[in-house]
Amino acid sequence: MDNFSHILISVEGPLGMVQLNRPKVLNAISREMVGELVSAFEHFDNCDDVRAIVLYGGGRAFAAGADIDEMANESTIDFELLNQFSDWDRLSKVKKPIIGAVHGFALGGGFELALSCDILFAAEDAKFGFPEVNLGVMPGAGGTQRLTKLIGRTRALEWIWDGEMRTAKEAKELGVVNRLVAPELLVDEAKKYAMKLASKAPLSLRLIKDSVNKAVDYSLYEGMQYERKNFYLLFSSEDQKEGMKAFIEKRKPHFRGR
Repeated sequence: MDNFSHILISVEGPLGMVQLNRPKVLNAISREMVGELVSAFEHFDNCDDVRAIVLYGGGRAFAAGADIDEMANESTIDFELLNQFSDWDRLSKVKKPIIGAVHGFALGGGFELALSCDILFAAEDAKFGFPEVNLGVMPGAGGTQRLTKLIGRTRALEWIWDGEMRTAKEAKELGVVNRLVAPELLVDEAKKYAMKLASKAPLSLRLIKDSVNKAVDYSLYEGMQYERKNFYLLFSSEDQKEGMKAFIEKRKPHFRGR
């Protein structure tokens, strides 16, 4: 886990910290970087001591797009054989909370990476956009799908069609960003929220995320049936017994994720 070339990782208490680390190219998202991100996220997802993951960018931007030099001469068959988006699919399977902290630019693949987070904090001067249309292509790592599910068809079409950047304030008003933060406080505020989540019951967090994600695609009835099964499942956990016992005894619970 220490041999990464494009990201930096560390553990701060119960938090797994992941920093994008290609500052000379504004953290342009390369295939190798995505592979490293998947490895880091899956490692933290399987680490009992880590309760939440914080993703942020080093340098002047979160991530100013995909690595165009890497793709410019590729063919349709090259992409099919590479199957590069399978790594992006693995990102969406991470069970633990992922808190994204965006500063500077989150464009193209960088915006898609931000949309892969569960909660987004953004610096007040951050900018978001999909400029792919200006290059004769379109988002390919989930941008059209995730943005549409978040903000609706017509607003997503407008944003992706015009290829223009929106401010962090606009992104928050549209429901893409959860909280706006002063740039100098961005990572600290994201860590503070992640620490709050880390004090909660890990299995509850896991199954809440699972149920909410299903709600995006399921009908109301199907979603409620799925939610109900996860609700029942938690009553087989040690944490449920501890949480309710602590409530009755008027003390703080000590959750173990079991």
